[in-house]
Amino acid sequence: MSNRSPVKGRGAQSGAVPQRFGLATREADGDWLDERDSLDGEAPPLRTTVTEEHPRTILSFNRSPDIPFDRSINAYRGCEHGCIYCFARPTHAYHDLSPGLDFETKLFAKPDAPRLLRETLARRGYRPAPIAMGTNTDPYQPIERRYEITRRILDICLEARHPVTITTKSDRILRDIEVLAEMARHRLIAVGISVTSLDPHLSRLLEPRAASPAKRIAALERLAAAGVPSHVSVAPVIPAITDEFMEAILEKCAARGIESATWIMMRLPHEVAPLFREWLATHYPDRAEKVMGIVRSVRGGRDNDPEFFTRMNPKGVWADLFRKRFRVATKRLGINRVAVDLDCSRFRPPPPDGQMRLL
Repeated sequence: MSNRSPVKGRGAQSGAVPQRFGLATREADGDWLDERDSLDGEAPPLRTTVTEEHPRTILSFNRSPDIPFDRSINAYRGCEHGCIYCFARPTHAYHDLSPGLDFETKLFAKPDAPRLLRETLARRGYRPAPIAMGTNTDPYQPIERRYEITRRILDICLEARHPVTITTKSDRILRDIEVLAEMARHRLIAVGISVTSLDPHLSRLLEPRAASPAKRIAALERLAAAGVPSHVSVAPVIPAITDEFMEAILEKCAARGIESATWIMMRLPHEVAPLFREWLATHYPDRAEKVMGIVRSVRGGRDNDPEFFTRMNPKGVWADLFRKRFRVATKRLGINRVAVDLDCSRFRPPPPDGQMRLL
């Protein structure tokens, strides 16, 4: 760790470009971190920039045995929420960008996503299955206010009667509550909101530009009241940092009518591990070794377990303790993991040119 002051309003504390792909070391001249070192006092706040990109396809398919979906849409790359533990951070390294500060300040938007989705769904031979949104970066991060890509995707899926699942940390999802409620009436939607803690100060350090925990829980309540299948994910659980909030999060959600919950242990793939260690050294130096000791104990002695079948299944006494705590709390509160049976049978390919369907 250097003697720099913490980077305010951001999760990552540095912007080093990784060497996993043999990328050339970034030149020091002009790099904001070098400039920051030479300034007296604090550097000005980092600005968020957005680059529009125009891919040829928008649906991504996977065959991972560890996740319950085979296709997803990511309308954005990078995420301004800045969650320090975000497992998607390493994807920025493929573009010679830092999984640290670049990931949360140099964003990419895909404004053609709705058109590409319409064309994909209209193809002869397409077979529907739930599309997952929010699996890599948040579909309701702040730039969604400007681009409305997520909203336009939902409109197309409603028109085509195509099922969708959404994972988010933002109460901005409430902007689309009417279309979500209509999709729910056709069994086309399930929403999960991640709640990490109940401490707004801790949340600002962990997830500096995400909605506060109270707003997320309020969003869950409103969605459930509107008939939208809603799920709280106590995720990620960070030992000795957030695990103390597990039962209280479940209690607050149960009191607001949420009947489905899961928990996920923090994962630290690739560059996320050193970024998280740096965050610990900046904000929690007194317990950094304890936290990482527990992390290694549930990941077979490593910072991260990347293997299929085991990467989502932490082992050891600490993992067993978290599972038991979660199981006891959900049983006491009457919360179960409710599997939402989304309906693919009503799918109807949309006209590829966007024309209105003849009735």
